[in-house]
Amino acid sequence: MSNEQTVAKCSPTIGDIFRSYGPAYLKKFGDQMPSDQIKALVAIMRCRTPDSGSVVYRCSQCQKLHHVRKSCGNRHCPVCQGGKAKAWLQNQLGQLLPCAYFMLTFTVPAEFRSFMRSHPRECYKALFKAAKETLVALAKEPKYIGSPNIGATAVLHTWGRDLNYHPHLHFIVPGGAIGLDGKSWLSSRVDFLIPVLAASVLFRAKYKAIMDRLGLLPNIAPEVWDKAWNVNCKPVGDGRLALRYLAPYVFRVAISNSRIVKVEPGADGTGKVTFTYRRSGTSIYKPMTVSAEEFIRRFLQHVLPSGLQKVRHFGFAHPRAKTNWEWLSMLVTVTLNMLYVLTVAAKPPIEKPTLKCPECGGALVCLGFVPSAPRRLPEFDTS
Repeated sequence: MSNEQTVAKCSPTIGDIFRSYGPAYLKKFGDQMPSDQIKALVAIMRCRTPDSGSVVYRCSQCQKLHHVRKSCGNRHCPVCQGGKAKAWLQNQLGQLLPCAYFMLTFTVPAEFRSFMRSHPRECYKALFKAAKETLVALAKEPKYIGSPNIGATAVLHTWGRDLNYHPHLHFIVPGGAIGLDGKSWLSSRVDFLIPVLAASVLFRAKYKAIMDRLGLLPNIAPEVWDKAWNVNCKPVGDGRLALRYLAPYVFRVAISNSRIVKVEPGADGTGKVTFTYRRSGTSIYKPMTVSAEEFIRRFLQHVLPSGLQKVRHFGFAHPRAKTNWEWLSMLVTVTLNMLYVLTVAAKPPIEKPTLKCPECGGALVCLGFVPSAPRRLPEFDTS
């Protein structure tokens, strides 16, 4: 059975699409693609296939050997990021303060996106920096909060519902800051954190200044700075729902396998991919059909530069701040005159799930990794 016939079967996956049409895409565009995109494409093509090798386990009871195909581990692979979001969410929920929370969204104008896509490392870093500096600058104003000592978690999101390129940042921010004396809590209003119009202007100015310092400003169309750089800020209650909204974006890639409806191979070796997307402002999912080549292009434009963190913590939320969360929670509670119940308990150790033998249910013991020479797939330069 050919690769295209395999893809055409029910329940196609992104890996199936990449294995069938990825080699042709690389042959056509490989010399124009960033190395990070090539690495991601090749990794997903080989993930859990004979080309990736296998991990060998022995059952501790029946002694039977089991060969499990190795996952690629690439952070853009829809198969390999499964349970990480749940663990991240639980950790973040455990650090919520007993106060109002806000979600801020920082968005660049459409006219700037093409430049951003061609300079992702510099532009994504600038996005985090400009957004953080905007938030801190306004928070220290006495009429808003009165201290720059805020805490925030930011998540980079680069795709729209139809997989097109739409980079923006989401911030989860508690409504308040630690006072300049380091011993008090200055609370914001429960329905207002910072003025969005002022934030939008300041965000644009700070981003422009960063581009100037990097020497990139002459390469950017001047009209970009005449467009609106939108900042949205809305109250989100105690922050739980906002975190649950963001958690999937922390480890999820642009599209999951569940949204792939069908893949139709063409006679000339090309193909069409149909996936679902939710129209803005509705809960209705619509099908969209694009060529396999276009699908791969849309997916790969969301591959992040190697080493770039898509989730960052600022202020007292940063790990290096070594914030005593029990003390801070108590401080917020006392300031807001709320009831706070202190519970002290040792955190249970995180136990890794034990693999079981499918034959007898015994525990599997890992013996090691068996590499396998790549088959079918050509070698690509990913240096």
